[in-house]
Amino acid sequence: MSPDVNPRPIAGLHAGAPDDWFVDPINLGVPGVRQPQPGADDNPLAWQTDSLCAQTDPEAFFPEKGGSTRDAKRICQTCEVKSQCLEYALANDERFGIWGGLSERERRKLRKQAG
Repeated sequence: MSPDVNPRPIAGLHAGAPDDWFVDPINLGVPGVRQPQPGADDNPLAWQTDSLCAQTDPEAFFPEKGGSTRDAKRICQTCEVKSQCLEYALANDERFGIWGGLSERERRKLRKQAG
């Protein structure tokens, strides 16, 4: 028997599971489980690490003129950094694409309401 295999069953585990069966999601870079790194506050774009759009087709977020924004907006609805994304787009006057769940037209309207 291999030395890295536990020969006795443990409640909830399968007999013979390797001792290193657990994979830490932080080490995999799974969004939403990132640990703050020293100096991370210095990077104003650190939120992008947890963005769902970074894991999907970028073309959905930059549709052709008249193209559908539905898929991109659906992804944005569940993104945990949606507000940071929208703040970035507004602060940097992003003119194209879906940012924070809003199209350029919607962001322009939001700016007018705020200003």
